[in-house]
Amino acid sequence: MIHKTAIIDSEAKISKNVKIGPYSVIGPDVEIGEGTVVQSYVNITGQTIIGKNNIIYPFASIGNHPQDLKFKGEKTRLEIGDNNKIREYVTINPGTKGGGGLTKISNNCLFMVSAHIAHDCFVGDNVILANNVPLGGHAHIGDNAIIGGNSAVQQFTRVGKSAMIGGMCGVVRDIIPYGIAHGNRSVLQGLNLIGLRRKNIPNKEIMTLSDAYKEIFKNENLTENLSNLSNVLKNNELVAEVIKFIEMDKKRPICTPFSK
Repeated sequence: MIHKTAIIDSEAKISKNVKIGPYSVIGPDVEIGEGTVVQSYVNITGQTIIGKNNIIYPFASIGNHPQDLKFKGEKTRLEIGDNNKIREYVTINPGTKGGGGLTKISNNCLFMVSAHIAHDCFVGDNVILANNVPLGGHAHIGDNAIIGGNSAVQQFTRVGKSAMIGGMCGVVRDIIPYGIAHGNRSVLQGLNLIGLRRKNIPNKEIMTLSDAYKEIFKNENLTENLSNLSNVLKNNELVAEVIKFIEMDKKRPICTPFSK
């Protein structure tokens, strides 16, 4: 059902069973997949592709120009997957030419009131951004990550899969997969054990990851600590993910228990 007061450009591609509420505005280069619900007073513009069965709540702004002074109106894209909940006043920007031209959001995410996803971000599956969480440009958020209310993620920062960030935290360093961080500026506090157990990871695997965590972060010399890990630890799948994350080329330093 499309409300009679909605303004939808004739070039927009709207699939069947899409609902669009009163006074929403849909631009010409927008594609919306089956079963998606766009409630009232939503603005969707730009080269934006939205998948199936999403719910977009009032006053969300999706696909408008990036908040980047280098942006000169070039054609860039925003892709949103399936089954996402995008709450009131959420803003999501497309990519920029200098950042690859694409902002991408995967599936089954929840973006609470006033969350912001800036240009060239990548957001994985099952991510939760609580109220008033902004992601700076080029941020990369792994699957199943949770970021607490009023926290802010600095541009180019990575948050690993299944990591948890406490509320009111400035995330200025990369957070390892399965890590927990909080503080005025992010400090690594340990592993997200509750999250691991909820994913039905066997206790033996969790204990191995915990042993590796102690060795990797026993002091500030991460390079030496990684080189000294035993093969038993390195061959664990969870540990291997953390090692790969730490060793990847990156813009930000790794958040550690010693971060200041």
